[in-house]
Order: sequence, then structure tokens, then C-alpha cells
Amino acid sequence: MKKIEAIIRKTHFNDVKDALFEADINWFSYSEVKAIGQDREDRIYRGVMYSTDIISRIELTIVCRDQFVQPAIDAIMGAARTGEIGDGRIFVSPVEDTWSIRTGEHGETAYES
Repeated sequence: MKKIEAIIRKTHFNDVKDALFEADINWFSYSEVKAIGQDREDRIYRGVMYSTDIISRIELTIVCRDQFVQPAIDAIMGAARTGEIGDGRIFVSPVEDTWSIRTGEHGETAYES
């Protein structure tokens, strides 16, 4: 099993969510996060100066079997990519084990319960 962590633009969350559902990724968690980006200039919006170095993003966390890793990545990339700086990042790491709190099972059987 693998853990996929993706940091995406907030404006693309619904598109990414729909693309993941279409790729049979039916469970994931997400949270709002702050990040430091490459664009570090001050901008004026409605007369107020603000810094663009701290940006709001959505972080998705998906734990899935190996066969779903590439479809999940393809779904995220297809729905989140604009080709501009700030589209985000995807990280994939191995998951050694998983436990079901409800049943006490672990491994592949815990993932199914």
C-alpha cells in the first residue's frame, strides 16, 4: 500500500475530488494548509498591501493499494494542472501497515473492514 499526499490549489479541489471518484478512489482526507511559494512579492488588492509568499492550499491524503496509485496520480494531475507556478506537488510513500480501530485487524484485511 502507498500513501499519496497532494497539495493543490483551493480552486481546483472540486475538480480533483470528482476526478478521484471517477478513478474509483472513494476515500481520502483533506485539510486546508498554508505553504510558502516561489512568488515572493507584495501585491495590492483593494488598497491593501499583502504578501504572496504565504499561500492557502488544500492537502489531500490518500492511502490506497498499489494498483490505484497511478490512477490517483493521473486524476490529480489532470484536474489540478494549469501549467503555472503554484499548481502543487504530489508525494508518494510506502505504508508499512494499517490497523482498524474498530476491529483490531491489521494489514490488508484491516483496509477492507
